[in-house]
Amino acid sequence: MPRSRGQPGPGRPWRRRATLALLPALLAAPALAQPPRWPQRPITLVNPFAPGGSTDLTARAVAELLGEALGVPVVVENRPGGGTSIAATMVAGAKPDGYTLLAGSPSLAINPALQPGLTPRDPQRELAPIGTTYASAYVLVVGSALPIHDLDGLLAAAKAEPGAMNFASSGIGATNHLALELFCHLAGVEITHIPYRGAAPALLDLRSGRVQGMFAGATEIGALVREGVLRPLAVTSLQPVPQFPEVPTIAARLPGFDVTVWQGIFAPAATPPEVLAVLEAALLRVTRGETLSARLREQGVRVTPGGAGDLRRLLAEETARWGQVIRTAGIRLEQP
Repeated sequence: MPRSRGQPGPGRPWRRRATLALLPALLAAPALAQPPRWPQRPITLVNPFAPGGSTDLTARAVAELLGEALGVPVVVENRPGGGTSIAATMVAGAKPDGYTLLAGSPSLAINPALQPGLTPRDPQRELAPIGTTYASAYVLVVGSALPIHDLDGLLAAAKAEPGAMNFASSGIGATNHLALELFCHLAGVEITHIPYRGAAPALLDLRSGRVQGMFAGATEIGALVREGVLRPLAVTSLQPVPQFPEVPTIAARLPGFDVTVWQGIFAPAATPPEVLAVLEAALLRVTRGETLSARLREQGVRVTPGGAGDLRRLLAEETARWGQVIRTAGIRLEQP
């Protein structure tokens, strides 16, 4: 007797039974295929500067809020030294899983031309940008004993006696040294550069009159300006500085002058795109929020929300600009 179409034969199970038997596995398959949630443990943000300074305070503010956005702690680890290369090398060589990040600074753009032997030799290739966080300007100050009260007065004095004035910096190749070199180049003046080992000893000599001027951080000079020891002439950013709203910008007198100390967050170059996307989205939430702006505003720091593309362009532009300044001025580090 022939089988009806709906009956199973030898070796032929019911289709309905087969479908029902497979249904639990089919329903579970998408869940099993989902990647695990990231991040699942604390993240380390490596800061290339010593604890306690303004860059450390801002890095810790960013880390705290970034941790809240990601749902895991972000712990700041200070690794100063080597012109910030110790920290940058540590992150560039770390496991590319997103759990080790760098609080990058303009040194990433300066070192390739100033110290080509340092690692990472090419930060644009060896680090993956996540986003920008903040920028702060320098204030061009002179000792109040000088008969100079504005930028035009400074330029007139520098042109009258080329090289007679001494300006301090935090060290050869520091951002405020390069700001001085760019200023002299655009203004067509000659001012003698006196490098120090950091801003603190430079400000001591500026206060005593051993040097006549400096490009200094706004938070570093606030008390000295209030005491009448230093006189602010101009700021290096395109926008006014909150602590000195009446002080004009250098760009108003010298178009094209724009110097800031910035911070951007980087990961190792081979970090998976999906991890970088999570980090970028979380960082944008932090930098677009009012909490970080309120905290950094007290320090005279301007939050600069930006994603990976913004930081990539910034690093490329800064690398080209400071490389040109270093080569034109013939800047070299002193031999130990």
